[in-house]
Amino acid sequence: MTSPTESGTDFHPTHVVPQEGLPAWEAPDVSRPTAPLDPFLPVQLLSRQGAWAEILCSNGWSAWVDGRLLVSVPQPPPAGGGQPTRAEDPRPLLARSTDILARYRQAAEELASGLVDPGRFRDGTRGLRAGVVIDGESVWLYDESTGRWMYGDGGHLVTYAVVTGPGGSEQPSAAEPEPGAATGGPGRAAQADDREPTRVVMPPEAREG
Repeated sequence: MTSPTESGTDFHPTHVVPQEGLPAWEAPDVSRPTAPLDPFLPVQLLSRQGAWAEILCSNGWSAWVDGRLLVSVPQPPPAGGGQPTRAEDPRPLLARSTDILARYRQAAEELASGLVDPGRFRDGTRGLRAGVVIDGESVWLYDESTGRWMYGDGGHLVTYAVVTGPGGSEQPSAAEPEPGAATGGPGRAAQADDREPTRVVMPPEAREG
């Protein structure tokens, strides 16, 4: 973590660390790890840089974490006249997943009918990535643009799990002593055999149960 600030700014927690704790870095760079954050630690979000989030602790120390894993602290309602905020709308991600599925299905039909060979099938489907699990009112959607699994109940989505770390590498496990070491740094994907377990953030409904 970086040294405490001397500005005297009041600490106003906006998030808490999830129950598994969080790896932390001195800067938005996976090669500069620092002490991990304790579970349920209140923090104040200072800024965002992609998936990275700069946070401030109550003792004045700051650090950078994977902002997608922070749990929001409910804020008081606006003073009046403001528009209520909405959680992430599931419809755009549902539409994108439907489009990707349709493209894959079309390619699979062309392969099965002999219109294309396996090589063209591989070329045509390269880069397609989607994930949808539906169980009654619950849905899990994979957002390939951010590397997140999202959980929803039809009206909104929340982050359920993160596949990639804030720098674009595979998400390190809580026990990893040197975050980023398995991937060689930000932006470099890990080999399939080296992938760390996905970090899971339980949806509010599951935590309340």
